[in-house]
Amino acid sequence: MSDQTPAYGLWGLVIINSVIFIFFAYTFFKPQTGRDWRSFGAFSAFLVALFTEMYGFPLTIYFLSGWLQSRYPNIDWFSHDAGHLLEELFGWKANPHFGPFHILSFVFIGGGFILISAAWKVLYEAQKQRELATTGPYSYARHPQYVGFVLIMFGFLLQWPTILTVAMFPVLVFMYARLARLEEREVSSTFGKAYADYAARVPAFLPRLSRIRNTRPRPTEVELPAL
Repeated sequence: MSDQTPAYGLWGLVIINSVIFIFFAYTFFKPQTGRDWRSFGAFSAFLVALFTEMYGFPLTIYFLSGWLQSRYPNIDWFSHDAGHLLEELFGWKANPHFGPFHILSFVFIGGGFILISAAWKVLYEAQKQRELATTGPYSYARHPQYVGFVLIMFGFLLQWPTILTVAMFPVLVFMYARLARLEEREVSSTFGKAYADYAARVPAFLPRLSRIRNTRPRPTEVELPAL
């Protein structure tokens, strides 16, 4: 960025980015129940806090400015690029937008959105048929949409960590875990043994490695002609 271009105080960008990403998440998640809206609202608050520091007011940089300037005196910590803290702290000298943490963040963010979208389609069809969702992402984890939200938030933390979002992250993870348990009790009362059997073989959040390995395509076996 040039000296004439302000690094922060861009509140229009705060609003635009917040609206775009919240709407984008809404189209993937499509909240319907009160529980859906609570989880979506908490995720939206995380995004607003993130973009406020990214374009509005760099609270984290101000709070840590003394320590950062003493440890890394050759960096202009109030430039916009310096907000990519992980790239700066690990000595990435090139454009931080092409840094390893920034690129990895897109993997988590994109994967989270894809997972939420794929899970919602399966859940929507199951709800229409009044059946238990057990296929697609639900064959790997019982709460893939919550996993998707956590992946997106973690991706943003890699890209632009702030004190507020780092503090919010474990709180939101705990909230999603609690919502998942409440949801399980309701689904269990509806589907009974079918859900108990499903829960016994499918973990809540983290897929089993054996399940992932079993889905990998195996090489085609070629039968050799008899000699």
